[in-house]
Amino acid sequence: MTGMASNNSKHDSTVFMRTQAFGSGFNDKRISKEHMKLTTIDGQQIKQAVGKWKDKPGNLIMMLHEVQGCYGYVPREVALKLSHEADVPLARIYEVITFYNYFKLQPPGKFNIAVCMGTACYLKGAPELMQELKNRLSIDEGQTTGDGMFHLDGVRCLGCCGLAPVVAVNGRVHAKVKKGDIIDILSKCKKEANS
Repeated sequence: MTGMASNNSKHDSTVFMRTQAFGSGFNDKRISKEHMKLTTIDGQQIKQAVGKWKDKPGNLIMMLHEVQGCYGYVPREVALKLSHEADVPLARIYEVITFYNYFKLQPPGKFNIAVCMGTACYLKGAPELMQELKNRLSIDEGQTTGDGMFHLDGVRCLGCCGLAPVVAVNGRVHAKVKKGDIIDILSKCKKEANS
């Protein structure tokens, strides 16, 4: 398969590896490329996923969940194979992918940054935090840096309203974040990546 994260130098630092058979569940592990061999989804694995979900309600969503569980996003090549095997127009697949916020079209970064844009966080400065992150990372919301290090998202609510404004990095919440804290958060991530 071509065009996967392994062939895209922009996203070489981190990839997701499938550790169980495609149709029987996943155990996603974010690990560096140097410590793993990449796996690919072949036609047989897509057929298994289609067969597993073919006659069930919401089947396309569940098939896409399996794909994203494998890669951390939905690669175009896999969407094409899924379209063929499930006899679903590619446009319908992308309709679902782009409608649901869960599905991603780009490989995730090593550090996934989520800025809470819920009411409490918004009123306490979340838009300024988002802008600072965009400026420092030179990306927009929903994008990954060219080196694959950071991915930036705005989320509706992280459920930490009493700690507003909050920024989560790979699920770890930073509370009462100020604009000046952003550089420290990013520096800690870079330090962790280099250790």
